[in-house]
Amino acid sequence: MRYAIALLAALAASPASAEGKTAGDFDYYVLSLTWSPNWCALTGDAQHDDQCDARHDFSFTLHGLWPQYESGWPSWCRTVERDPTRSETAAMADIMGGSGLAWYQWQKHGRCTGLSAQQFYAAARQAYEKITIPEVFRKLGHDVRLLASVVEDAFLEANPGLQRNMITITCDRGMIQEARICLSKDLTPRPCGADTQRDCRMPNALMEAIR
Repeated sequence: MRYAIALLAALAASPASAEGKTAGDFDYYVLSLTWSPNWCALTGDAQHDDQCDARHDFSFTLHGLWPQYESGWPSWCRTVERDPTRSETAAMADIMGGSGLAWYQWQKHGRCTGLSAQQFYAAARQAYEKITIPEVFRKLGHDVRLLASVVEDAFLEANPGLQRNMITITCDRGMIQEARICLSKDLTPRPCGADTQRDCRMPNALMEAIR
């Protein structure tokens, strides 16, 4: 009985995805930027993903623009909007690394915005272009190990409108994974919900060099 109560409490405290919600019902966005070299090392190389081909020099790429509640998030929403065309998803490859991710992000998150696919991709591109990638990470020529807070500090310095409660840096398997920046519906920085502020606490997280 005691175990069951503890489990229920833990579940209640965890951020939760609400599937099948009505499109347009959300509070703010999370702009998620992935450190591409680390994603390639952990996932993309094994899949022979084009994003990881040597002809590319991706740094932080757009993972997605995610509708968010103050606690939790909607996903896989119902919408009357049509799915994107191949040309529309392919047009996002320059900042997302490939068209497959663009398609998946529309299916899971874009449908929840209440926007058309074309409007969603335009908003995602606009949000991505509003954030300045710190210069030090644009041409990282060698592997580095660092505190995740150093990455956060660099984003704050490069983007004067950002405050520390508006951005979080995540890790995965000992590597810097993503920079996640919270934006209002008009794509201006705003404080993150408590369940989004989950900074990586690793003292020596790896950032692999841009190849």
